[in-house]
Amino acid sequence: MAIKKLKVKATSPEILKVDNGENSLTKDMTQSQIYAALSARSYLTAHVLRDYSGTPDGTIKASDMATELMLAGNEVVNGDLDRIERTLTSQFLTLDAIFANLAERSKRQEYMKQMETYLRLALKAQAQARATAEALALLKNPQPYIKQANIAQGHQQVNNMYATKSAHTDLPTSAGNSQCAPNKVLATVNV
Repeated sequence: MAIKKLKVKATSPEILKVDNGENSLTKDMTQSQIYAALSARSYLTAHVLRDYSGTPDGTIKASDMATELMLAGNEVVNGDLDRIERTLTSQFLTLDAIFANLAERSKRQEYMKQMETYLRLALKAQAQARATAEALALLKNPQPYIKQANIAQGHQQVNNMYATKSAHTDLPTSAGNSQCAPNKVLATVNV
């Protein structure tokens, strides 16, 4: 059975070729449906990533970039976060170098306005480096899920028990007792 090629014109002069049946794309789909499917599957994002990658034009094909994006997405879906950890580490180190460079430049300035500009940019880079380090730390050591938070002004007791008999005694737990005992003081006063 021969597989026909679908040709989808991308935003650049390069034509993105997708096999019939690949990623649920068929020859019966309209151009609009194909563009929507490719947009949702990061194919069109591949063009943007390629343009910002810093490589000379024509070095990376959009289809190769889309394949790599799909591979990276599959790694995350399967729980492999090594690529993200490496990327965050590289970004942290780059932001730290930008901070150091801008801070050094700020102290060499003769006028206060230029010094302030460089120092403001340096501190923004430092804040981004800190946020990146926090994201990496959170990725490596996720916070535990807290099922219930008890917030009270004074003393508070919360009994999270099931409405069954206690394992240690044959007495039912307090959660199973929905009847309130009458107050003894009110029971004796009948006016």
